This record gives sequence, C-alpha cells and structure tokens, in this order.
Amino acid sequence: MKVKTAAWVEAMEAIELLGVSRATLYAYVSRGHIRSAPLAGRTRRRRYSRDDIERFVARVRERRNPEKAAEQALHWGMPILESAITLISDERIYFRGHDASVLAATSSVANVAALIWTGTTEGRALVAPAYLPRTAPRGKQPGPFVAAAQAALAMAGAHDALGYDLRPHAVAQTGWRIAWQLAGVASGFHQPRETIDATLAQGWGVPRAAELIRAALILCADHELNVSTFAARCVASAGSSPYNVVIAGLAALEGTKHGGTTARIEASWNALRGTRDLRGAFAEHLRRDEPINGFGHPLYPQGDPRAKVLLAMLPSGKTATFARELADAAHAVLGEAPTVDFALVAVARALGLPTGAALMLFAIGRTIGWIGHAMEQYEKDAIIRPRAKYVGEQPADGRPLPAGHYF
Repeated sequence: MKVKTAAWVEAMEAIELLGVSRATLYAYVSRGHIRSAPLAGRTRRRRYSRDDIERFVARVRERRNPEKAAEQALHWGMPILESAITLISDERIYFRGHDASVLAATSSVANVAALIWTGTTEGRALVAPAYLPRTAPRGKQPGPFVAAAQAALAMAGAHDALGYDLRPHAVAQTGWRIAWQLAGVASGFHQPRETIDATLAQGWGVPRAAELIRAALILCADHELNVSTFAARCVASAGSSPYNVVIAGLAALEGTKHGGTTARIEASWNALRGTRDLRGAFAEHLRRDEPINGFGHPLYPQGDPRAKVLLAMLPSGKTATFARELADAAHAVLGEAPTVDFALVAVARALGLPTGAALMLFAIGRTIGWIGHAMEQYEKDAIIRPRAKYVGEQPADGRPLPAGHYF
C-alpha cells in the first residue's frame, strides 16, 4: 500500500526536496517553474506544488544523468510521451480542456468520443449500427468478458477491410464500431438502442439506469498514460489496426494491478457484507499485512474525482448505504478515499448488473481513450522502442558456450 503524500508542501520541505537555498526556490517560482499559493489564515507564508517540484527535479536529473532518467521514466509518474488528450491537474481530469466530471453530467458518450478523437464535441457523425453481432445471452458468455471481447474483435478485425485505413477520420469510425461491438459482447444484446449506454442498460435489464451507465463510461474514457494506454500506443506505433490496439489494451486492463482490481474489490465486498465492525475489519487486514483494494490513488490525495461523481449518483438503497459505510471505514482507518474501481463495483452492485460488469464498463469506456491515443501515435508515425539496460552476464570474448547450451 502506497503512502499518501500531500499535493502541496511548505517552504522548508520544498527546499529539502530541491536541494537548493530559499532564494533559489523563490527564483524558480518567479520563473514559473514551480507554482505557489498562500497558506490559509493570516500569514504571509506560502505553499509549493509537490508535483511541480518533482517534475523539476526529474528534469535536472535527466540533464545530469540521461541513462538513469530514462530508466526511471518508465516508473510511476514520469512523463515519457506527449499527448493532447487528457490533463490531470489539481486533482481534476480534463479531456482536451473540458472537465471530465462536467462532461459526465452533460454530454453523451458519442460527443465525448468525438471530443477525444477529433477535438470537437460534435458526435452526430458517430451513429448507432443497424445491428450488433449476435453473442451469448446476458451472463452466459463462454468465458470471462475480456477473453470473449478479444475473440470477437479478432474475428471482426479480420473481416473489416476499413479497419486498416489509419487516417484519422477512418480510425474514428472504426473505433466507434469497436466500442459498439464491446457493448454487444458485454450485454449479450444484438438490437442496439440509440446510444451505447441505453443499449447496455437494456441488455442488462435495467433500462432506467442508462444515465448512470453513461456517466461511468465517460469518466472511464481516458486517464492519461496508464499501463493499458501505453500498451495500446505501443501496438499502434507498430502500425497495427485499431482492433489490435484495443485487444492489447484489454489484455493490460484485465491485470489485477489495473482494471482487474475490480474483481478483488468485489470479493472484499462479499466478504465484508455482513460485517458490523468495518473499521475493525480493515484494521485486521492491516495487522495481517493484507491489501485493501479500492481506496487511495497516488494522483488524488483528496479523493478520485471520478469516484466522487459516480458514488453521488448511486440510487438510494442498501447498496449505496453500504458503499458509504465502506468508504467511511476506509477513510477512518487508512485516511484514503475510494478510487474509480471501487465506484464501478458500487455501480454494478447498486444496479444488480452481471458479475464482472464493473470491468466491462471500464473497458468499454476506456476504448475511447485507447483509440484516441492510437490516432495520436499514427500521426507521429514513429515506433515506440525503448532500449534495455543490460545487467546480465558479459560476453565471453567470443569463446563458444559449453556443450549442451543451445538456445
């Protein structure tokens, strides 16, 4: 479990992090390298952005030791690629300058897809298909959702000649077909409604829940350069089709350290459902050094904004009450707030959706971001190919390997 760090620090801590004098700190602020803001109350003291400080230190490190900087760039939090899609700043998420929380309340999935893919909020060109490929009935897929989705996309991609057209407008249309195909796999529904969210709601037997499903899809649409998006961009950089891009994104999303953590949260939800002392249960988890999933996001010390929106939209009832109780207990014991993964599980439970629906919502929404990043990568027309720092056995000066060593 990661230790939560403050988004802002006072002068002495900023000086220590930077390894400079107070005067140099002030100079960095005046040059716009580091943001500062006044502390609350009657004081002339100021606070300084930890994110800006860490980025500045990383830039200095890169100039002094490029090899070490490149090694650390693939770890959490270091920018390694340029993108104009998503900004995460001051614990808020913006899609091309538009607050994702506002979009979740006011926009359609088609308009958000158009915004991410084309830079405009006009999604009328993205229309529902006439039909969806027939899949297994709801809850009766022949295997986990990701496996079924990957198989469906592999087959569809093999027969979609237009899927190999990598011009921006063509990729957008292909991406929209892919999103609808995933909706069909998730819901087992082959008679599309006007929107993806309405189709999912109808297929899952909760037609009045389209509004909440729509918000979940939009809030999951993109989250900058997470592991599944990086995998998607790598595949796109090789010139692969959007179908293969999404297949790769799904493979990474299913991992237990990414979207697959929803399965762990569901298991915890089941185990804690009849517990009267939730705080005690969480404390016992800590004593046994067991992970507590669904709480605390390194980018959002004050709480994941996506989770806040979705939890506020839950229909009133026992599930919403239990979700609040879990969140209160986790905050009391851990000092951490729910993540979007927890909120997606709460949405699925509140609506009575099939097992695994939290991951399905995550995947269908995130497909929009994967396609957007693929489009950026196609435009760059450059393969992503980092080098490995070799740390193994050194060559034996051309001498042959001992007998029996063949590989």
